[in-house]
Amino acid sequence: MSNIRVRFAPSPTGALHIGGVRTALYNYLFAKKHGGTFVLRIEDTDQGRYVPGAEDYILESLAWCGIMPDEGQGIGGKFAPYRQSERKDIYQKYALELVANGNAYYAFDTPEELDAKRQAEAAAGNHNFKYDTVSRKVMKTSLSLPADEVQRRLGAGEDYVIRLKMPENETITFTDLIRGEVSFHTSELDDKVLMKSDGMPTYHLANIVDDHLMEITHVIRGEEWLPSTGHHVLLYRAFGWAATMPDFSHLPLILKPDGKGKLSKRDGAKFGMPVFPLGWDAETEEDSFRGFREFGFLPQAVINFLAFLGWNPGTEQEIFSLAELCEAFSIEKISKSGARFDYDKAKWYNQQYLHTADDAELATLVRPLSEAKGYHVSDKYLAQVCHLMKGRATFLPDLVEQASYLFGDVQTFDNEVVAKRWKPESRPVFEALADHLKAQPAFVAAPLEEAVKAFMTDRGLKPGEVMPILRLSLAGTMQGPGVYEMMELLGNERTIDRLAKAFDYFDAHLA
Repeated sequence: MSNIRVRFAPSPTGALHIGGVRTALYNYLFAKKHGGTFVLRIEDTDQGRYVPGAEDYILESLAWCGIMPDEGQGIGGKFAPYRQSERKDIYQKYALELVANGNAYYAFDTPEELDAKRQAEAAAGNHNFKYDTVSRKVMKTSLSLPADEVQRRLGAGEDYVIRLKMPENETITFTDLIRGEVSFHTSELDDKVLMKSDGMPTYHLANIVDDHLMEITHVIRGEEWLPSTGHHVLLYRAFGWAATMPDFSHLPLILKPDGKGKLSKRDGAKFGMPVFPLGWDAETEEDSFRGFREFGFLPQAVINFLAFLGWNPGTEQEIFSLAELCEAFSIEKISKSGARFDYDKAKWYNQQYLHTADDAELATLVRPLSEAKGYHVSDKYLAQVCHLMKGRATFLPDLVEQASYLFGDVQTFDNEVVAKRWKPESRPVFEALADHLKAQPAFVAAPLEEAVKAFMTDRGLKPGEVMPILRLSLAGTMQGPGVYEMMELLGNERTIDRLAKAFDYFDAHLA
């Protein structure tokens, strides 16, 4: 394949749902696999649903995920503008062209008249009224009204919409690269509005015109657009563009964690998980939320997780860099069936990426979190903390929140374990061990381990008698990184001081 051009075309009606990010990702991967171009287009023709800040959110989300477009809104390119509200005159021209060639028509029905018609049809037993090959002949259209009446209404400036003229008794067939051959009979399809009364196009007209003018070769979008594709194929035919119509691929739904229904924007609060890439601050708490970034996910982990929501390389490999995903990706390996949003799997991916992440990079990411808690340490020290904690962390905040004892004195001890492990009569032995550690010339993990083992051998002590007390003294809990690694990080003076304070606490607790 050559000159591949794909587009991601979100609407700025709020925060970008994680399903939209997956659509963007698949477009990105396909473009990069074939040396093509990934275009960002903003489809803001529904001005009534426009949300300020949503466009910036889309760009920031793509940047955080590392899948920035090559061309489009906020980037530039030869097919600008890439915001549909700035292309209004273009759509007007093409809508009128369809009317002129007989593939579209004017409809003058008011919203009130349409509602009255729906109610009348429902009263007669037809609860699925649609504007189609039958109803357009009795409604107020340029197909049913005399030509002079149509011109009078247009000249008087009456409101109208332009509708696609659906052919009668035809089967529309196209090949979906994921689903194979798909067919629609025109009796099942309605005469979609192409141009609204405010002069703005609907999605159906605007996306066809833009995809053609922007030379899009492949349309990779969500399954929800599959029922509309029959209309889109007809539009390509009506414009005479059938020979350059892009290939269609409709992605499977992302399902709720329980597999019952499509993952929705409200499922984040319901299941206690992120369903958006980034957080969103709204006027009301109910409409505000944290995203994957705020939960503490690494973008690489999110991308790897999303790639497998509907696609599988057919191998046992699960961890892929973005470059590896680009190389392995193919539309043919996208599933037709919905993919369950397995949050536990998302956390597993994040753990894997945290475990192998560069310590200095992690330190940079968690610096704001540590300083928010009043932990002001050097870059080197923070990187060392990350090194010790990352093997046990699931989220970025864990590197700080689970390591409070590495930033300051131990604040609490696991008293239940203290009661089981500490014997006041053993204090002289542990004080001797502390003196032995204090005298070590190299306060480094490996020599410290040798020194403690030698001390235990000389005293006839078992690891189970010594190590839990050392761990409790240093961390206050039985959880955490290696004892000797903690000693090395804390250093000689802090380690010995911490042991002394812990022994005092243990005695006092058992008194």
